[in-house]
Amino acid sequence: MLTIFKEIFTWWNRQTLGTRIKTFFSGKLIGEDEYGNKYYQNKKGIRWIIYKDQVEASNIPSEWYSWMHYTKNKIENIHQLKKYNWQKPHKQNLTGTIKAYNPKHNNVNKKKYSSWKK
Repeated sequence: MLTIFKEIFTWWNRQTLGTRIKTFFSGKLIGEDEYGNKYYQNKKGIRWIIYKDQVEASNIPSEWYSWMHYTKNKIENIHQLKKYNWQKPHKQNLTGTIKAYNPKHNNVNKKKYSSWKK
């Protein structure tokens, strides 16, 4: 019952009631990425995402990013890229979270030399 109220009154919790209705009547499921985000398209070619968790644009992997922005490339219809062992997995933007980069905690500010004037 609480999820129905969230869909009616907030847009930042996955999808709104209007998006659910639009997806039900005119959306065609194109695919799903490894994070659980679902990608839809209607007959006119309009594309949208239903995020699994938090609505955050940096949650879109690169292969689906090109599809969302109508970028023509070789992998547009495949969406299954060959991953090499040197490639790192996609991460969302961690700014504002506990896992964000902070040079004070990483000992990056230590001098690697000693100055000749004291």
